[in-house]
Amino acid sequence: MPEPEVDLPEVAAVARDLIRFDTTNFGGGDARGEREAAEYVGAYLESLGLAPEYYEPIPRRTNVMARVPGRDRDKPALVLHGHLDVVPAIADDWSVDPFGGVVRDGMLWGRGAVDMKNMNAMILTSVADLLRAGEQPERDLVLAFFADEENGGVEGSALVVKDRPEWFAGATEAISEVGGYSVTIGDRRAYLLQVGEKALLWIRLVARGRAAHGSSLHRDNAVTKLAEAVLALGRAEWPVSLTATTREMTERLAELTGLDPADPDAVALASGPAAGFLRSSLRTTTNPTGLTAGYKHNVIPDRAEALIDVRVLPGTEEAALADIRRIVGDDVEIEMVLRDIGLEVPFAGSLVESMTAALGRHDPGAPVIPYLLGGGTDNKALAGLGIIGYGFAPLRLPADMDFTGMFHGVDERVPIEALVFGQRVLADLIRSY
Repeated sequence: MPEPEVDLPEVAAVARDLIRFDTTNFGGGDARGEREAAEYVGAYLESLGLAPEYYEPIPRRTNVMARVPGRDRDKPALVLHGHLDVVPAIADDWSVDPFGGVVRDGMLWGRGAVDMKNMNAMILTSVADLLRAGEQPERDLVLAFFADEENGGVEGSALVVKDRPEWFAGATEAISEVGGYSVTIGDRRAYLLQVGEKALLWIRLVARGRAAHGSSLHRDNAVTKLAEAVLALGRAEWPVSLTATTREMTERLAELTGLDPADPDAVALASGPAAGFLRSSLRTTTNPTGLTAGYKHNVIPDRAEALIDVRVLPGTEEAALADIRRIVGDDVEIEMVLRDIGLEVPFAGSLVESMTAALGRHDPGAPVIPYLLGGGTDNKALAGLGIIGYGFAPLRLPADMDFTGMFHGVDERVPIEALVFGQRVLADLIRSY
């Protein structure tokens, strides 16, 4: 049973409030709740004495931004950004209401608890800590909260960057989701700092055949052609190929595990629950995610389609598409639904040093390791403005928690203590950097 409503640390209360806005993004422009969530964020920013600006290029697809003046306005601004939408949640599969903001077993449950209303709350409350104390951040902060990230940002960050570039004037770096969280390797805790993202290729496979009666002897069946292509692509064994980031990640993890860095897969597997994320960063992935065919049980359709989520290492897009073409064969067409860039930046520089130092002050002795995200974030859109993005949503997590498995999963949840830790680390960072 859910625990009764209790007093929560502010960061957890704000995350709970955001979860209670159903901001489901079904893709293709079918979304809900983003305006209401943006208005909540805007009201919170106003309560801190800030002046939020809204941009709604498409009705109800609302983005909101506020700038926090820094002590040294000659320094480049830092962007802290998040997205307000979430992927769908099938309530019958969950043990709690996915939009109830339930508190149970010391955790906050709900869609967005991990991806990424937790980080949105950490951004808001870390800034609140400073401003309520009469302090300023070291440099200007641009706080941005986008719509539509879960559909590649097509109707969110991409349009904001195109139509409102002045929001980010003077900014050179950004931090957002999917980095800064802890993993436990043996009896040692370490933190993964995201310094890159794989490129995104969302493709549609289309097989064509000849319509016929379902009882006929028929060799020109679109469903059969598609099924063969989907099976081949879904079971493809893509080889390990290291980038500068994944090579350094492997070497640092190998130091902790005692394993041979010449076997990156084995090293990644030793990272425990995070292994699925880390292994995906070592290679191309091609995952079937949707099927469409037919309209009646006794009619063989003349067309069948499949959606494939393809993620490739930065710079390997054309080679991967050529391999996919070879795997699916000439009888199946490939349509590009959405394509976006990959990112990779050095694990070095003053911001990386400051993020590492902030973690070190709150969890002394824990190493920080760079990694490449298999998915993507709105940092891709900001890169079009020359802004370098990192994943830094700091969370100190229980050793046995499958945190990465919570992304787009069932019963998504985050420890309240981890939210408090993250808010403190983030507030420390923006005070000092």
